[in-house]
Amino acid sequence: MNLTVATLASHTALQILRAAKKQGFKTAAITEPGREKFYSSFGFIDKTYVARPDELEMLVEPLRSENAVFIPHGSFVEYCGPRRAASFNIPFFGLRQLIGVEAVQAEKMALLESAGIPTPKTFQTPEEAEPPVIVKLEGAKGGRGYLLARDRKTLLEKLPPGPGYIIQEYVLGVPAYIHYFASPMFNRVELFGADIRYESNVDGRILGLREPSFVVVGNRPLVLRESLLPQLIEYGERFASAVRRRLGREMVGPFCLEAIITDELEVKVFEFSGRIVAGTNVYMGVGSPYSALYFDGLMDMGMRISLELKTALERNMLDSVTT
Repeated sequence: MNLTVATLASHTALQILRAAKKQGFKTAAITEPGREKFYSSFGFIDKTYVARPDELEMLVEPLRSENAVFIPHGSFVEYCGPRRAASFNIPFFGLRQLIGVEAVQAEKMALLESAGIPTPKTFQTPEEAEPPVIVKLEGAKGGRGYLLARDRKTLLEKLPPGPGYIIQEYVLGVPAYIHYFASPMFNRVELFGADIRYESNVDGRILGLREPSFVVVGNRPLVLRESLLPQLIEYGERFASAVRRRLGREMVGPFCLEAIITDELEVKVFEFSGRIVAGTNVYMGVGSPYSALYFDGLMDMGMRISLELKTALERNMLDSVTT
């Protein structure tokens, strides 16, 4: 199959490239110096390019000669961002414009609110905040630098200088990261799985010796009670509709609504990821209980991406799933 699936060698690259190779695509990993030995050791990766995030432009011509489609993920959002997404002249699977929305916390929340999805309160200034609150930084930092303030004094003392953060109500409940796939080829939004992030000393053994830290170190699978599923698929459909209104194109591919579920079973979505999330790695090679509802056989998110690409190619509709 004369198409190369390429991605940054990080985050969900192994899942994406393993699935692409199984689907018959050629594969390419773009790795930072020092990681090439690890990624080139896997037989499902055909080619390994070595480049730092600020050097991606030098790979445009080699990738175009390979007829490459680029799959963005969280590492691209964090280390390359919307400016490089706009200038990296390779077809992207999904909506590259959504990377610009995801990179700005206020715009992320505005998009969720326009979808009619319940969200925590957002406070414009520390003076109007109603603790407990969480302060989150821009981008896809995997929780790094976030802080929890139980009172206004703590908030004012620890608030980072300058712009680039959002102050949000801290909702008490269980975190749940809900995976979806928006499919132009099958004309539907699929509820594809869920996970819980395992976050450094919030979930670790700190014994009161450290301040909370939300740095993600891994993920755990999650199966939700079935009575929540109709509400969750509706939220996914609302999100896809809001993206279409905002960007003028159908939502394409993986996304994640990141939520807290309270003891009253209220779901509040505190942010979104507009591309594949690392929590999907827990289902690599086996699929999730929810993906089994749509497909007769295992289907992880990397496989789902490759299936959408293959179907679009067969129908001569690649432009419908790339930007």
